[in-house]
Amino acid sequence: MRLLLRLLSTVLGLAVAAAGAVLVVEMTWSLARPGAPELLVPWRQWLTTAGSFSWSRAPVLWLAGGVLALGLLLLLVAATARRRDVRLSDPADDVVVTTSPRSLARLVGVRVRAAEGVSGATVTATGKKVKVRATGRSTELRPQLTELVQGAVADLPMPRHPAVRVAVTAPNNRRETR
Repeated sequence: MRLLLRLLSTVLGLAVAAAGAVLVVEMTWSLARPGAPELLVPWRQWLTTAGSFSWSRAPVLWLAGGVLALGLLLLLVAATARRRDVRLSDPADDVVVTTSPRSLARLVGVRVRAAEGVSGATVTATGKKVKVRATGRSTELRPQLTELVQGAVADLPMPRHPAVRVAVTAPNNRRETR
């Protein structure tokens, strides 16, 4: 969501900047040559057309509804685009401690990669779950790695510990998941 919000704000910012630049060019042209036709956009025709509309006509109401819907959509996107920090237990009443999902994944990944028989691992973490995809000598490593990951997560001062899911792939491409 944060990426979508960044893209939308960039596009809207560029659109407003372009409209402002066109407005400055047109107004400068209009002041420099009062009788000359418009330079870039037919704004005099648009002004005449807009002046003929009543606020209660259907096109105006549809446009207002569309702008309102777009604004509500942008507010919804902005409200849901927050950092997905992992909450840790608070050491005091006025202190809030968080960590990033990436830090949690790194912590678990270091422990998994240090385990005997593991040749590589990929860890994805959120506040609700930790997923580990490990490559090792055999798929029989899964119970050992599951216990290791659960221990690593249990060592953290978290109010709620995330669910753990471990998948081990052996070189013969057999896969075992829990």
